[in-house]
Amino acid sequence: MPHLENMVLCREPQVSTLQALFGERHHFSFPSIFIYGHTASGKTYVTQTLLKTLELPHVFVNCVECFTSRLLLEQILNKLNHLCSSEDGCSTQVTCETFNDFVRLFKQVTKAESLKDQTVYIVLDKAEYLRDMEANLLPGFLRLQELTDRNVTVLFLSEIVWEKFRPNTGCFEPFVLYFPDYSIGNLQKILSHDHPPEYSADFYAAYINILLGVFYTVCRDLKELRYLAVLNFPKYCEPVVKGEANERDTRKLWRNIEPHLKRAMQTVYLREISSSQWEKLQKDDTDPAQLKGIKGSIETVNRDISLITNNQDTEVNTKEHVNK
Repeated sequence: MPHLENMVLCREPQVSTLQALFGERHHFSFPSIFIYGHTASGKTYVTQTLLKTLELPHVFVNCVECFTSRLLLEQILNKLNHLCSSEDGCSTQVTCETFNDFVRLFKQVTKAESLKDQTVYIVLDKAEYLRDMEANLLPGFLRLQELTDRNVTVLFLSEIVWEKFRPNTGCFEPFVLYFPDYSIGNLQKILSHDHPPEYSADFYAAYINILLGVFYTVCRDLKELRYLAVLNFPKYCEPVVKGEANERDTRKLWRNIEPHLKRAMQTVYLREISSSQWEKLQKDDTDPAQLKGIKGSIETVNRDISLITNNQDTEVNTKEHVNK
């Protein structure tokens, strides 16, 4: 599916595995799938994108928001109700006290014509919080297909491994799928894909290459890197906008962005400045040491950055020499 490949980058093996597990709409899928990996490894995005693109009936629930079993069970049932409300008018709020009630009500809801003869998917994000709820909840979800005799698949999304979930008394084993961390090449491809339309793809890719050269050793979180890329890009292209340089003046562009990347490095490395404080710092050209919470450790960071800067300058000089 070319359209899906353009939406989900660098996760082809995981997408292919999930599509194989889902099968045809009317086929019984695997009862439960456990997807795990570090934060910002694409678990939630890939799962949501795949289910929406394939137009499969599903409900998505965050276990952090539903901090009690009752809230969790009721939200699942009410979202299922919403799926079939347009055709069957079953839009009333459902009350559910126990997992036994949930099984009974789930059977009633999934009788709707809009959900008939196709797999219903329940996605539980931040599934590690299930361990803090009633002991029967996790085994019940793992065997929900068997208990309800319905075509349903439960997907667990978690940042911890399955071995830390497995109850001592034993349970039904889900299909386990691992999402590895993005490599630097993956991050380069994903971040470069976000380039603004007014600039060339090569120009933005060169900027991302500089950004990753500075941050990859201390931060590999895609969300945070994407935020840093968006926030610092106006400073990077400032000389081009003012007519002081063109898109190929790598050295001049690097010199312009260097002090701003230093400040960004301090926030990522030390975790002592909020995003709002950092934005104010960028606008006012404030010395980061003046902000509360940052003390002598900045000097250590600046030494690290100096080493990175020297390496970056060496790379730039080498490229210019080769071009000449």
